[in-house]
Amino acid sequence: MEARPAARRNQIIAVLKEQEAGAKAADLCRKHGISEATFYNWKAKYGGREVSEAKRLKALEEENAKLKKLLAEQMLDAAALRELLAKKW
Repeated sequence: MEARPAARRNQIIAVLKEQEAGAKAADLCRKHGISEATFYNWKAKYGGREVSEAKRLKALEEENAKLKKLLAEQMLDAAALRELLAKKW
């Protein structure tokens, strides 16, 4: 079973902290059973962040996705209304 997302973020940040403390990326990848590509993806996304910052980033990403979906729905509604008005006149 996969770890909860919050716990997973904490683990990712812990791995990145080990690297900041001087551990080599290749050694960390072997130790934690991840590929170097995964490690560098994590570093690009979470590097230099604290756990609270990572949580905030995740919350903002979720909010952004939700707002994009709402905007798309509103745009579809507006287009449908414009189409109805055009047919009526």
